Amino acid sequence: MNVDELAETLQGRIVAGHIPVGTWLRQEQIADEFAVSRTPVREAFRKLQQARMLDLVPNRGAVVRGPTVRDIEEAYIVRAELEGLAAATAATRITPAQLARLRASEERFREVSEAMHRTSRGNGRAPMAAWSRANDAFHTVIQRAAGNERLQETVTALHRTFPRSLTSLPLVTDSNLLDANCAEHREIRLALEQGDPDASREAMRRHILHSGELVAAWYAERGD
Repeated sequence: MNVDELAETLQGRIVAGHIPVGTWLRQEQIADEFAVSRTPVREAFRKLQQARMLDLVPNRGAVVRGPTVRDIEEAYIVRAELEGLAAATAATRITPAQLARLRASEERFREVSEAMHRTSRGNGRAPMAAWSRANDAFHTVIQRAAGNERLQETVTALHRTFPRSLTSLPLVTDSNLLDANCAEHREIRLALEQGDPDASREAMRRHILHSGELVAAWYAERGD
């Protein structure tokens, strides 16, 4: 396994939540697990530090870094513009089959949102993971309908800078926020069904910016 592959594997685990924020990573442990020397591990850590996934602490190792409020605000502003562009483009290109998938994704998202709220006072890990997958599916249909691979790759790369549970955490205990999120998806879908680029762009921008405000506020309450 080379440095890039190792960095990508570790980043994938962090983004998926398998390695939680605050976890210390030791060079020797990673080297043993992947049967490599410490040199590629050290280089992989540096790549993840550049990607803002790790903080390197001399004589201690690497700790998984959580996003700052500013990180979140900046990322969601960029994401709102990119996904707004994708929605506007998709409005003129989306096919009947893609609209059918979008409606199915919207319904699945509503179902798992209800399930997530029902289990919010217990172990909500499974429904939170399902919620993230359903949310991704909805947005992915739109990005693919836009037909711009570079745009989709850029949005995906932006997503990979944050743990997957990031968006769901502020919503999990508030049914009103979950319902509002579902309503925003419905508004986006209706605009796309009508083939309205401006309405699609604006509905998507509002949705992403609103999500960013919720996530930033949630993190601000718990310390930057």
